[in-house]
Amino acid sequence: MPRKEDRLLSSRELMSRIGLNEEDAAELREEAALDDLEGDLGAALRERFALLMTPQRFVPGDLVTWKPGLKNRRVPRYGSPAVVVAVLDQPILDSEHESGGTYFREPLDLVLGVIWDRDPGRGDFLTFHFDGRRLQPWQG
Repeated sequence: MPRKEDRLLSSRELMSRIGLNEEDAAELREEAALDDLEGDLGAALRERFALLMTPQRFVPGDLVTWKPGLKNRRVPRYGSPAVVVAVLDQPILDSEHESGGTYFREPLDLVLGVIWDRDPGRGDFLTFHFDGRRLQPWQG
């Protein structure tokens, strides 16, 4: 007779054990797809590059959100606001050690505050460092 530990986990049980829920999984699937890009991939790359290179000036207290197609962190979610807590005069370069990593030497020049939406700590105000080039004013 198989022990409880030996039985196969359902996908929901597995997601729960690693801290994901249905909404997180849907978001990961949605953001992984390139099928919804309009036009060719080269045009999309040029468009995203132009968005990245379009400067924005922020001050503490501004509400910001991701520019389309430039989200590279889990929070905030697309369309959700974050508040600018500090604008750094000298960006901190992300200390990712692998040059192939997505954060390698990313210039982090903004400190943003978000309301954490996961347990533990759901509802807490947390701050994180971000690359301000990826953000735009939030239009609530």
